[in-house]
Amino acid sequence: MRSLLFAPGDSPRKLDKAFGCGADCVILDLEDSVALPAKQTAREVATNFLATARSAERRPLLYVRINALDTGLADADLDSVMRQRPDGIMLPKCASGAHVQHLGAKLAVREAEYGALDGSTAIIAIATETAAAIFGMGSYAGSSRRLAGLTWGAEDLSADLGAETNRLADGGYAPPYQLARSMTLFAAAAAETQAIDTVYPNFRDSAGFRAECLAARRDGFTAKMAIHPDQVAIINEVFTPSGAEVARARAIVAAFAANPTAGVLGVDGEMLDRPHLKRAERLLARFAD
Repeated sequence: MRSLLFAPGDSPRKLDKAFGCGADCVILDLEDSVALPAKQTAREVATNFLATARSAERRPLLYVRINALDTGLADADLDSVMRQRPDGIMLPKCASGAHVQHLGAKLAVREAEYGALDGSTAIIAIATETAAAIFGMGSYAGSSRRLAGLTWGAEDLSADLGAETNRLADGGYAPPYQLARSMTLFAAAAAETQAIDTVYPNFRDSAGFRAECLAARRDGFTAKMAIHPDQVAIINEVFTPSGAEVARARAIVAAFAANPTAGVLGVDGEMLDRPHLKRAERLLARFAD
């Protein structure tokens, strides 16, 4: 996955538009974009959409962002959408790997009830939306084989902290949110799962959005979430390795394969060691996906 696009679960029109815009993953949102009185309607709309969309010959992955585990709404969300076997569930307000395990147990029950393969529903956790969650970032490693990615959230975190804003005057993140971003990257690497950068709310600022995508890829994120279809093409472009990058990675892997006992090798006039090999292998793995 490179691009993950949110669409309100109570809007058939927006779900249809998101489905056809080229995103690698469409997230049917039952949480923040749906007001409390509309939750049941959103469940019904999202479930009906899944029933139709899953059978498309070529389609994006279909995830559902449920409401947080402590809201009293998550079980009703799962009871509805799991009947149509989404590819995955996005868990907001996730505090630790224990929350991932808790959700995994709920999914296992519903997979058995609705005839889905055990473990077939993946989980992406939003790991920094509360101050308490920062202290659980090291707990995701080994938490669940369902864990397909970790991402972070600046908007809910700033609300939890009581901050006036989460960005500086130049558009960059203020220090607390830089920390949350970095912790997510570290936690994802430790858990050997995909690191997914958070949304960029100003969808009209294409230049700023592209810059943030490039910075995310530079630092090790392999995907980014979007709130508007116009952001998807930029994400896909930035997070797709170029032909030259793929060729160089293949050359590095081939050089080490031909010299399996070497610690350091010369490739195109540059001395490279095992960390370079690891980066090349990761890039090729993303390209294969």
